[in-house]
Amino acid sequence: MSELPIRIAALYHFTRFDDPAALKPGLLACAEENGVRGTLLLANEGINGTIAGSDEGIEAVLEYIRALPGCAGLDWKESRAAEMPFHRTKVRLKREIVTMGQPDLDPVDGVGTYVDPQDWNALISDPDTILIDTRNDYEVAIGTFEGAIDPETKSFREFPEWFRARREEFEAEGRKPKIAMFCTGGIRCEKSTAFVKSEGLDEVYHLKGGILKYLEEVPQEESRWEGECFVFDERVSVKHGLDVGTHSLCRACRRPLAEEDLSHEHFEEGVSCHQCRGERTEEQRARYRERHRQARLAEARGEEHIGRKEEDG
Repeated sequence: MSELPIRIAALYHFTRFDDPAALKPGLLACAEENGVRGTLLLANEGINGTIAGSDEGIEAVLEYIRALPGCAGLDWKESRAAEMPFHRTKVRLKREIVTMGQPDLDPVDGVGTYVDPQDWNALISDPDTILIDTRNDYEVAIGTFEGAIDPETKSFREFPEWFRARREEFEAEGRKPKIAMFCTGGIRCEKSTAFVKSEGLDEVYHLKGGILKYLEEVPQEESRWEGECFVFDERVSVKHGLDVGTHSLCRACRRPLAEEDLSHEHFEEGVSCHQCRGERTEEQRARYRERHRQARLAEARGEEHIGRKEEDG
């Protein structure tokens, strides 16, 4: 892994930015000047994103971010890749760095108890622990922790309603539930645990550093993780040790595809897969075919096709 040339840093930090827009130009310039690509999100509540580049370039951008107001304690997860997993450099302004639709939450002071990856197995092995995967359904489909509840949400905005609908079940027989939650890098759990605590539950835990930190630090022979972990870049999924996984991406719906999905009758590269075939019109598929054709032509010329886009993680 250490010999691979591209360094990838997945980061987030909750802090108070009074004027995020004023921070955007300098941050974008720093990334571009150092050859760093990826997407960074800025909001009043902090910063979130994944970036990739050379060791020197990533270090320069991380140093710049650490100098932003309240960001001295910035933490991040690292992995490496053989090729650049992003096509462009983007800094976007958002209302939230991870959208839950609960504007009054304070993920700094109200967050649940952090659990280090080395202690996670003991917590989720406790029969009294309710283990919840806070990610979206397409992410859960390719991998999760043994025994985890899948909320089957299409977006993180649906989580509060799902939890409120299940609360009575969690508190059956008058018990005070012990709830453990996890997500890809930890950011969604900052908000989901703060939300659950705001609902009046006290014993709430989440995996520090998320699945990525667990897969990096916990040996495979001791792991309770099953499958692969979806990531929001061109790697698509990662395995234990953060090695690149076996999944590819449907360019129409951005969902992960297993190797066997590529032989499905509804799979057409760049156009559709078995998951989205019924969600798109023929007119949309025609546009996707042309986009895919242009991407292949650009690739043949040794150029990048700017029509490709990454999703925000």
